Amino acid sequence: MSTIANGDASIYYEEHGTGFPILTFAPGGIPNSKIAMWSAPMTPIDPIAEWSAGYRVIVMDQRNTVGGRSHAPIGANDGWDSYTSDHLAVLDHLKIERCVLFGQCIGGSFIANLMKKHPERVAGAIWAQPIGRIGPLESGWNSNFSDWAKAVAGRPDATEPVLDAFFHNLYDAGFLYSADRGDVKAFAAPSLVLAGNDAVHPRPVSDELATLLPRCWGYLTEWKTGAPLEAAKAKAKQFLAEHAT
Repeated sequence: MSTIANGDASIYYEEHGTGFPILTFAPGGIPNSKIAMWSAPMTPIDPIAEWSAGYRVIVMDQRNTVGGRSHAPIGANDGWDSYTSDHLAVLDHLKIERCVLFGQCIGGSFIANLMKKHPERVAGAIWAQPIGRIGPLESGWNSNFSDWAKAVAGRPDATEPVLDAFFHNLYDAGFLYSADRGDVKAFAAPSLVLAGNDAVHPRPVSDELATLLPRCWGYLTEWKTGAPLEAAKAKAKQFLAEHAT
C-alpha cells in the first residue's frame, strides 16, 4: 500500500503477488474508478483474487474519485492524458517497463489512451465492457459526470466552467472517448475483449473494437455469470500465459 506524487497529484496504489506485472483500471466511471470496485457485485473478474497467485497485480484509485485515496487539483486542461500521466508515474515508480493492462468500463478508455500514447509499455490488454459513444454527443453532462460534479462541489477549483471544460475534454471526441478508430487500428499489442451489453457499455462499441483491433486474440460476448464467466476466466488466464511475458 503506497502513495506516490505525480506533480501536484497524490496517487494511491497497491501491489498483490509477484511475477509479470498487470496494471488494472477499475470500473465505476469518473466518480468510482477505485480499488474497492474490484470486489463489487458489478465486477465479475477481480484481478487480485484471480491473478495475484501468479502475477504482480497493481490496483489503484484514480484521481479524485468519491471516497478514493488519490487526489489532484482539478483544472480546465484536465482530460485522459491527466490519468495516463498518473498511470505512467506508477509504472515508472515501480520500474516497470512493460505490463499487461486490464480495465473494465472506463478502464477501457484508460487502456486506449495508454496504448495510443505509449505503446511500448503495453504487452497486452484485456478490455471488459469498454465505454464508447454511438452517435453524436448529447447536450449537457451525462449522469455519471453529473454525480461526480455534485460530489466535488464546494472545492475552490471545481467551478462550473472548469468542470464543463473537463467534461468536454473527456467526451467530445473519440470512438472510445480517449481514442478514435484510426488509433485503434494502430494498436500493436494483442487484446482480449469481453463485450458490454447495456446503455453505458454499448454492445456495438465492443463489436467494433474487436473488429478494429489488429491483434484481437479473442472476443467473448457472454462472460458475466455462470458457465460463461468461468469460461472467460479460463480464457483470460490463457491470454496471460501467452502474453504476460
